[in-house]
Amino acid sequence: MQQGEPDSVSAALAGHLGRVIEEAGGWIGFERFMAEALYAPRLGYYARGDRQFGAFPSSGSDFITGPEMTPLFGRTLARQVAQAMDACGVDEVWEFGAGSGALALQLLDTLGEGARRYTIVDLSGALRARQQATLGAFGDRVRWVDALPDTMEGVVVGNEVLDAMPVALLHWDGERWRERGVVRRGAAFAFEDRDSPLRPPVQAAFVPGTTVEIHRQAQAFVATLAGRLARGAAIFVDYGFPEHEYYHPQRTGGTLMCHRAHRADTDPLVDIGAKDITAHVDFTGIALAAQDAGLHVLGYTSQARFLMNCGLLELAGGADARALSAVQKLLVEHEMGELFKVIGFATRPFDAIGFRDGDRSHRL
Repeated sequence: MQQGEPDSVSAALAGHLGRVIEEAGGWIGFERFMAEALYAPRLGYYARGDRQFGAFPSSGSDFITGPEMTPLFGRTLARQVAQAMDACGVDEVWEFGAGSGALALQLLDTLGEGARRYTIVDLSGALRARQQATLGAFGDRVRWVDALPDTMEGVVVGNEVLDAMPVALLHWDGERWRERGVVRRGAAFAFEDRDSPLRPPVQAAFVPGTTVEIHRQAQAFVATLAGRLARGAAIFVDYGFPEHEYYHPQRTGGTLMCHRAHRADTDPLVDIGAKDITAHVDFTGIALAAQDAGLHVLGYTSQARFLMNCGLLELAGGADARALSAVQKLLVEHEMGELFKVIGFATRPFDAIGFRDGDRSHRL
């Protein structure tokens, strides 16, 4: 993005959101606001043409993911993908939210001809162009689609895709839950709470002033995927917690977070379109949505345990100091190793290597 452009993009997106709010009667739920802020055509954060993904702010990026950190991430994940392809009798990989294309490149390089086709589902035209440039050497083996087919077969992967799905917000005032939405006040946006039938999935001694997220879209996505996956498996990597931790009464502020230039803040109503908006994942809700739609849970564990189960330390043998530093960030508890989790599903169960040690499915 060129100098001065972020302000113009935010202004244009603010104008668009103002019209959306006006047409909706002066108020929209935060779920709608987040969807527009991230995905409005040509204006939303992920519809921009700049570089969200990268190792340093100097690159113009806002955050870094495992595949950008080191190719060892994708090479290790490929071992689980290869086993799942063999166990399910499929030869296609589907990736949702492929970002820069780094993970696709790593998986294709590692899987070789075992992956006859690699299909990417991504709503961002700008990111699709970047992915096409990265994956051009693979020719027709890679294809892009805008929506799921009615029936599909293959192994689905999603790295930090569930956290980018819009969430509804609920606020507890000490007497009742109200849905948090957004209104326009002059040139700015503000939160406003309204009565709603929405409720958190648990009952607990919530403190007045507590705000929580409800993941209707992520759960609906997983249920839809499960209903259309005739044969195969799905592996999702993301940051989050099981339900009893997610909705713990001490988590009074929820998990909503914004990212810009590798810095985090908690105000999604400013610099709209110029920064990412995310929420941690409720993995219990994701697991239940998949199970109710007919999938089996293969396992659920920390990113560190999953990658070690799949042989990351073996693959890192002989790596240079820079690569080993990246591996450490993927594994250690105070970096990505514990906050990030991996959950797997399949149309029929098998002993997935990534969950053989340290499976936490019983804690979902």
